[in-house]
Amino acid sequence: MAEAARGKGAARRAAGPMPVPAAASHHDLDQVIHVRARLAIVSALAVNPALSFNDLKKTLRITDGNLSVHARRLEEAGYLECRKSFEGRVPRTEYRLTPAGRRALQRYLDHMEALIRATRER
Repeated sequence: MAEAARGKGAARRAAGPMPVPAAASHHDLDQVIHVRARLAIVSALAVNPALSFNDLKKTLRITDGNLSVHARRLEEAGYLECRKSFEGRVPRTEYRLTPAGRRALQRYLDHMEALIRATRER
């Protein structure tokens, strides 16, 4: 009776830890996207067709150096496309999410949802 009063969660904790399903293991997360700044860049570009360097910097509130390093890593992974041009004499850098980047973000989100479900089922 005391166990019933504590609820299902207490009974599960008493039984020991439940293994996380292999499909929901945190070790399989895409480490390119999982870094906070890179996830923010990819997320911002997922809801905007393109953003300039300055727009991204302002939106995410990160430094020039941080944005440059993380955008380059995403570009190397094939998740981001960078286009450089000039507006008059002023250089303009614009970023777009590639189809591979959109797929990677969707896989990442699906994986996170699976982790959340597995955690809530405990």
